[in-house]
Amino acid sequence: MNNCSLDSLSEFELISRLANNPPAQSTEVTIDSLSKLYSEPPREAAVLIPLFQNEGNWHVLFIHRTEDSKEHSGQVAFPGGRLEPRDESVFQTALRETQEEIGLDSDRVKIIARLNPIHTISNYHVTPIVGIIPWPFSYKIQVQEVKHIFTIPLAWLSDPNHREMKTRYFEPLHIDLPVIYYEKYNGELLWGVSARIMVNFIEQLCN
Repeated sequence: MNNCSLDSLSEFELISRLANNPPAQSTEVTIDSLSKLYSEPPREAAVLIPLFQNEGNWHVLFIHRTEDSKEHSGQVAFPGGRLEPRDESVFQTALRETQEEIGLDSDRVKIIARLNPIHTISNYHVTPIVGIIPWPFSYKIQVQEVKHIFTIPLAWLSDPNHREMKTRYFEPLHIDLPVIYYEKYNGELLWGVSARIMVNFIEQLCN
């Protein structure tokens, strides 16, 4: 995929592009065929892709999980988690987890899109929810699970020169899989599921 300019997009244009039918996931990042390797159905989960504008440019907020967090310890991720019995929808899951993890009230998030779910190597069915958030805001991280938050410009993330595909061996399933790795940004490494979600999101915007 060639680089495309996203900073020039207005909020209306951003929403319009996300309202189009999502393209099929790139074959390089699709692992849905793994479903046949599991005896149990995937667990439902949802994450929020938090977008905001700063000085006319779009940025994405990420969390860096603690080493002892329950899922994906020590990794860069989007706010989110498992669908709980009390959640009425994946939208509620993404908003609830965001509020719990970084202290952003749900009513301050403007939901603009729901992206295609992905099936992860850990047997989760993850639905990404796109939301525009205020910036700056008074955040309060859940210290047991979140080490800190940080942001990356969307223009940087959309540049294919900043990422590459590597083969990674997954011991539990005894298979090699292609995995996306971004270059480090201010010391932060975005890779794996979160990188796949980011690339799918960018492909829809640039399609």
